[in-house]
Amino acid sequence: MNRFVKYLLLLTVTLSACNSQKKIVYMQDLSNVNKLVKVPELTIQPQDMLSIVVSSKEPELALPFNLPAVSYQGAGELSMGQQRILTYTVNKDGDIDFPVLGKLHIEGMTRNQLEQFVKGKIIAENYIKDPVVTVQFVNFRLTVNGEVVRPGTYEIKGDHITLFEALSMAGDLTIYGRRDNVKVVREKNGNRTVHEVDLRAANVFDSPVYYIQQNDIIYVTPNGYRANQTNNAGQAQQISLWVSIASFLTSLGVLLFK
Repeated sequence: MNRFVKYLLLLTVTLSACNSQKKIVYMQDLSNVNKLVKVPELTIQPQDMLSIVVSSKEPELALPFNLPAVSYQGAGELSMGQQRILTYTVNKDGDIDFPVLGKLHIEGMTRNQLEQFVKGKIIAENYIKDPVVTVQFVNFRLTVNGEVVRPGTYEIKGDHITLFEALSMAGDLTIYGRRDNVKVVREKNGNRTVHEVDLRAANVFDSPVYYIQQNDIIYVTPNGYRANQTNNAGQAQQISLWVSIASFLTSLGVLLFK
């Protein structure tokens, strides 16, 4: 093999490796990004579950504004009961039924806005002069499916998580997952939207789904090789089935006409 052929082969292998790398490397033009993305606050939606706790320097004054703590016993803890505070579930109209204050429309509020809203109502009615209101999301969940290592539904602690963090929780994409076609399904205000994200591009930071919201569904599309594998496996199963049927019919024929 002469020197020219060796150089040609080396160039071919190098270009092939570079092309493969471009298909899987995230944020390839990251050097063009020089701005920070503002973290959006979660807004309350129907079916959200919330913990709302009112406290005061005089605990007895705050007591009527809190849901009761219920006792329960977990497996292996028959001798020691535990307590947890009941939560509010936002109904389809975006309302909750709050002790003393009655029905409150809270859809679209952020956690901090709801805290100030409840605090303002308690002070306005002269129930408590110095209430402290703490709101937490209880059911911040997301689902990751498709070509990831550990598909499933995950519960999130805190108020925000990025798309990359969510994929990392699921073990990242498999080698068969398309980095250029990750879908995020989002339901908000009764509408369902599907966003397509290219993880290889730095403009992923500008995507409206870069920060995941409660109950988002992330789906990683399989690449062509994985799809062909699935088709070939299905065809192989069909061929195996027909071979088995033909074998059975042949054996039956031999027995009948022997």
